Amino acid sequence: MAALSGGGPQTPSVVVAPVDLSARIDEALAVQALAFGLSDDEVEVRRHIVYRHLLHPGARALGALTETGRLVGFVYGMPNSRTHWWSTVVEPYLRRNGTDSWLDDSFVITELHVHPGFQGRGIGRSLITTITDSVEQPRSILSAIDIESPARGLYRALGYQDLARQVMFPSAPSPYAVMGAPLPLLRDN
Repeated sequence: MAALSGGGPQTPSVVVAPVDLSARIDEALAVQALAFGLSDDEVEVRRHIVYRHLLHPGARALGALTETGRLVGFVYGMPNSRTHWWSTVVEPYLRRNGTDSWLDDSFVITELHVHPGFQGRGIGRSLITTITDSVEQPRSILSAIDIESPARGLYRALGYQDLARQVMFPSAPSPYAVMGAPLPLLRDN
């Protein structure tokens, strides 16, 4: 478990710990909807996707919990497989760049979201470093919207580099970047 300080009476302490994401799916999707701007219909689609992902061997999840047990952030991922839908979409982009070997022996960060009211406090960093510290794979991959954002800045600070850009997922309105980093992730000096 990783504890993060509150910063005052209006921002309670947060602890990063394993969670049963399938049991807390409504809370997690509410955080994702706020952080990512999802509609109710998109939330329902994602509900089924999360349940399916959590059935994969090696899938794991962490939550960021306040002192009262409120879920204010989460991350989940799994060992990557070229047969996963995500891999089949990104593989042609990676192959074009000569980086498709990253699909092998990698842990994929499937989702990482922090409630907007709790962002900027190191919660996302703690979630992603804690989950990747617990895996056997020598590297991690993820996708993020292909814009300069705090999330992409965080990933770069942790050692992730662009493997492919302008990756289009079916039904996604914006292009994504696929990023990869050797494990363990970089830490602040």
